[in-house]
Order: sequence, then C-alpha cells, then structure tokens
Amino acid sequence: MIATVQAVFRPFLRLGLIPQILMGIVAGVLLALFAPGMAGNVALLGQLFIAALQAVAPILVFVLVAAAISAHQKGQPTHIRPVLVLYMAGTLIAALIAVAASFLFPTELALNAVQVDGNPPGNIVSVLRDLLLNAVTNPVGALMESNFIAILAWAVGLGLTLRQASDTTRQALSDLSTAITRIVTLVIRLAPLGIFGLVAGTLAESGVEALLNYAQLLGVIVGCMLFVALVSNPLLVYLTTRKNPYPLVFTCLRGSAITAFFTRSSAANIPVNLELCRRLKLDADTYSISIPLGATINMCGAAITITVITLATTHTLGISVDFPTALLLCMVSSLAACGVSGVAGGSLMLIPMAASLFGIPTEVAMQAVAIGFVISVVQDSTETALNSSTDVLFTAAACQARAKVHS
Repeated sequence: MIATVQAVFRPFLRLGLIPQILMGIVAGVLLALFAPGMAGNVALLGQLFIAALQAVAPILVFVLVAAAISAHQKGQPTHIRPVLVLYMAGTLIAALIAVAASFLFPTELALNAVQVDGNPPGNIVSVLRDLLLNAVTNPVGALMESNFIAILAWAVGLGLTLRQASDTTRQALSDLSTAITRIVTLVIRLAPLGIFGLVAGTLAESGVEALLNYAQLLGVIVGCMLFVALVSNPLLVYLTTRKNPYPLVFTCLRGSAITAFFTRSSAANIPVNLELCRRLKLDADTYSISIPLGATINMCGAAITITVITLATTHTLGISVDFPTALLLCMVSSLAACGVSGVAGGSLMLIPMAASLFGIPTEVAMQAVAIGFVISVVQDSTETALNSSTDVLFTAAACQARAKVHS
C-alpha cells in the first residue's frame, strides 16, 4: 500500500518547489470555486503552515546571526557596509516612488470600516523611543513575541561575546544553526500543502469581491512594488556593479520572491535566501549576516504600503500635502519600515504613526488600517516578495562589485 502511494506521488515529489506551489494554488482556487464548504475545512493546512513559520522564524534569526558573528575571525572582513547602504537607499527610494505614484493616481478610501484594535505609535519620537526600548527587551520575551529588533540586538551581542569562546563552543552554536535551518527547510518543503489551504480558505471566506472594492488602492501599491522590483532596484544594482542587472534581478525574483509571496514572512524565507546565495557563489561571511539582517531592516515594500495608504487617507479627507511634508513622510516611512517585524502584516500597524504627521486622528487612521487588512491577501504577499528578494539582490550586487574591484 505504501509503495503504491509512493509510486503515485513520486512524479509530484520530483518536481521543484515552485511547480509544486503553483499546483497548490490551482488546486486551492478550483476547490474554492467548486466546493467552498470543503475549502473552509482545508484552510487548517494553511493555518498550520503559517503558525509553523511564525514559530520557528524568531529562533532562526537569533541563532543564525549569533552563529555568523561568533564564527567571524578578527581581521576577516565581512564587507557588510555596502549592503547596508543599498538597504537604506532602496527603502528611501521606494518611499519616494510611493509618494510620486500617490500624487499621480490619487485614491479615495471609504473610511467607514470597522476599527482594528491596536496600539500604534503616535509620532517619530515615539517610534525612536520604542525601537530603543524594544532593543533591550528580555530575550526570552522577544523570542516569544517575535520582537525582531530585540532578537537582532541580543543575537549581535551574543555573537560578539562568543568570539572569545572556545572553538568547541562556537562549533556547537554553528551546529545548532545548521539544525534549525534544516527544520525551517523542512517546513518550507510543506509549502505546497500550506498554500493550497491558504488559497482555498481565503477565497472561500472573503471571495474575490473583497479585493475588487479596493482595486485602485491595491493597484497603486502593487504597481509601486513592481516598479521598484523592475526599475529602481535594477538601477541601484547597475550603479553598484556597472553591468546588466536584469539576469541577477530575475534570478532573485524567481529564487526568492515566489516562495516569499506565499509564506508572507521575510524571516521564514531566510533559508531560501541563504541557499540562493550559496548557488550564486557569494561570500558566505557576507550573506550569513546580511540575509538575516535584511529580513529585519530591509523593508522597501513596507515603506510603500505605509506611504500609499497614508496619502490615500489624506486625499480622502481633503488634506493638502506639500513637497516638504511628503519628503518627511518618506523619511518617516523608511525609518518605520526598518522596525517592521519579518512576519505577515507588520507594516499596517505603523500607518497611524505616519498619518499623525498630518493631524489625522488615530480613530480615522485605524479605519485605513482595516482597509489594509482587507487587501492584505495580495498587498502583504507582494510586499514580502519584494522585501525578501531584495535582500539577496543587494547582497549579490555588493559581493559582485567587490569581486570586480579585486579582479
């Protein structure tokens, strides 16, 4: 019996992860259309998949960063600075593009949505204060609550102090990092089943109509992200490497963005990105740090979401926005995006902070957040795909530029 089952599924298992995911999507759509009652039942597969990703992501980031830093030998360069510059430049440019698109395609929102519970920050000073306080949170609590700023801070501190530890201790940490990476890789291998459940359950519950009501807002957000992925990011890569960026761009989109689109978690996509960096033959001392770091602070997609929904809210309320204020919004969105956690839905709760720049009450801003949750099926998936693929793209660009200089 087992041999028969294996024989039936062997052709499917031999396919790559991406074809399996595409098959899961098609199966989920068909089930939602023709058997919506059954589609609601299989939604449990998607919930289990997302829960597993969210459970393992915090410990993954903590151990990977700590292991990478502790293994670094004194005097051995990591060349992380050019990657950080690209991260910051890419996020700021993405926010500027979002402002331009919002002015070109002004969008009105129906601000009568049910309010969403939450405690958003009130202003930029509050954001900075919260970032500092989050960085010194109890590490156990940070792991339990997926506070990636604190996780990153503790991982860096632990990694630096363990540089003086014995080789045996550092090797044990490296072995632990490898083991956790394998666990996450196993979870990712279950993505076709999880995505099948997610697609079927989402369509059965919300239907396509929920997205059509906010088609223009969604179009502006996704359009900005596509422009960043296919125009501004390639331009940054070209300026860094001085060669045609698109082969690298499409490699990163194919190898990272597709899986990130469905997992909706930059942190959970770390093993996929690390494997892609290995296939690209990048410097392990660089990508072992830049990839986990990018999953926490490189959030150009989040900057787009925050900026577009905020400006849509101001347009709906008839608030005039001049260029200096829009520029300030870009900087605020970029800073706020860096503090967004690497799990699904992180950027939406920072919209009230950006809206406060224009005197918009929190009650109104939270209605805009509710609209964001309605379109998050597509918005959050596209945002994560852009964020995660950009981590590999900018890491590869910095490594190739350095290799070109030394050749």
